[in-house]
Amino acid sequence: MRTLVQLIAVFAVALVLGISSARYMIEEGSFLTTQRAGPWSSWLSEGNPNADLYTKAHLARSGRLPLTSTTARYFTASTDSQGYHLTSDCEYLIEGSALNARWWSLAVYDDHGSLIENPSQRYSFNSEEAIRRSDGTYHVNLASNARPENWLPTGTAPGKKLVLMLRIYSPREIDSSGIGQIPSDRLPKIERKACN
Repeated sequence: MRTLVQLIAVFAVALVLGISSARYMIEEGSFLTTQRAGPWSSWLSEGNPNADLYTKAHLARSGRLPLTSTTARYFTASTDSQGYHLTSDCEYLIEGSALNARWWSLAVYDDHGSLIENPSQRYSFNSEEAIRRSDGTYHVNLASNARPENWLPTGTAPGKKLVLMLRIYSPREIDSSGIGQIPSDRLPKIERKACN
């Protein structure tokens, strides 16, 4: 009887560890499947029909249908540059400079992947419409209330977790496998300014 209890306990522990590790790999990835730079992460074979199983599972769970990483790169951030979760209770300043690519866009979503309803119907900025400073840099204010320059609304619901999506199309630098390369120092910084 004791052996049966030990066997059941070992099976339960193995099941919990297996499910937990698979969930982590699908949500976060690993150094084999994702590239990380500060708060930003990108799945390396996103959109590739020969992608690994974790990348395919991640995309199936997200519901997105991305272009292959040889054509476009997608970076997501759910934390600021200091590692704190992005939330609608805080205001953020996103600072970036020119990317060596044909076009880019920056959008904000809730943690379920839905656009955030707002009266101004503003959901993203792109390289053609973002107001730039004289040195070519841009600032995007992420806040619930209107802000000067470029403003992305976070909605009125308190405590809502946020996710930023940076889409970069036709990167001009590629590696030997054809994956678009975006130097980590060119990705925008996300600075928390104030919280309620």
